[in-house]
Amino acid sequence: MALSNTSYSLFLFFLFLFVMIPTLHAHIAEYDDYWKQREMEATENTNKAYNPNPGEVTQHFNHHVAGTLMGFNSTRRELRGRKKTGPCQATNPIDQCWRCHPNWSRNRKRLADCALGFGRGTTGGKKGRFYVVTDPSDNDMVNPKPGTLRHAVIQKRPLWIVFARSMIIKLNQELIVTSDKTIDARGANVHIAYGAGITLQFVKNVIIHGLHIHHIVQGSGGLIRDAEDHFGYRTRSDGDGISLFGATNVWLDHLSMYKCYDGLIDAIQASTAITISNCHFTNHNEVMLFGASDSYSEDQKMQITVAFTHFGKGLVQRMPRCRWGFIHVVNNDYTHWLMYAIGGSSHPTIISQGNRFVAPPNIAAKEVTKRDYAPPEVWKSWNWRSEGDLMVDGAFFVQSGDPNASKKYAGNTMMSAKPATMVSLLTKYSGALDCIRGRPC
Repeated sequence: MALSNTSYSLFLFFLFLFVMIPTLHAHIAEYDDYWKQREMEATENTNKAYNPNPGEVTQHFNHHVAGTLMGFNSTRRELRGRKKTGPCQATNPIDQCWRCHPNWSRNRKRLADCALGFGRGTTGGKKGRFYVVTDPSDNDMVNPKPGTLRHAVIQKRPLWIVFARSMIIKLNQELIVTSDKTIDARGANVHIAYGAGITLQFVKNVIIHGLHIHHIVQGSGGLIRDAEDHFGYRTRSDGDGISLFGATNVWLDHLSMYKCYDGLIDAIQASTAITISNCHFTNHNEVMLFGASDSYSEDQKMQITVAFTHFGKGLVQRMPRCRWGFIHVVNNDYTHWLMYAIGGSSHPTIISQGNRFVAPPNIAAKEVTKRDYAPPEVWKSWNWRSEGDLMVDGAFFVQSGDPNASKKYAGNTMMSAKPATMVSLLTKYSGALDCIRGRPC
């Protein structure tokens, strides 16, 4: 009987390892020398990208926003009367960097100079050639067909990836993107839908712009090529729209996302130097997860900006849900949530500035914030600050930590002067844009 108990214990131990290894290694079933090297490089990239003075980044961001607001004080009346087909209506500093140029399609790489926030300096494939995706198929996971998106993203050189025409791409397995890539869907109506999602694992310097990402499901796993010179066995993917695992210098801009199996965007395993901007999220439960474990303290290096994004109809929670890191949530429009908007555990720093929060009718869900796994005597020291936010229909933000924390991070900017009243303008063109070549976008 003792031998039987020992055997059963060993069985449970190896079963535990079998279950845990995909979690620890993010669905890499064969953690070979290639992935060990990638992980080591990613750790170095995280340490380089981490900014010990996050206030410098928030001040830089707020300075640009303040300049935009000054410019629009004299033009808002004129803009209200214009239709979208008229002159360029770029309404925030990121869009103003490129959208008003009628030759944007001949100077696509100008976009690489436009990121703000913690993802500032992300250039993607700016130093590389253009790669035109002509084929929406995704049939061969080990030897992707040239002209497909999967073939483009596994190349080891910098590339600026564009699309020959509008298309729906159904990914048979997760799309594993290598470093120094831009996926630029401007000028085409491109949907990543009805299949697996996009994975940025142990990579740096990636821009994803202008995609519709929806109805994402789990990939079953199997042999998948993750670089020109490497492929390996992957376990089942989570079903995130975009998954960041140990990724640095990432900019996600003008994405329309909804109905993914797991999260719309998850950033974990010390991913940092990230900006999520001008996105439109709808019809989803757990929207964004920043940090997956209360025990993984390396996520304290996580620094993320969420800006000019519309959190729209049909959303429930996690906009975002944070652990450990520093999150700057600025000039977003929260028009729908069912449970809460911003949550977290493990003492993240959350600086909320100039957002509009419109509470749901449910009186039990009016609170913007939600803290998990800690009593008030613990979370009262977490720096969760609200500055210049507009609370509508009974919404309220429970602040904690240093009352002067937001001032320390915000600096001397215009953000304290009712910035949330302009959120509807700043987020007016969130989501994937309908850009036409030869015209301002």
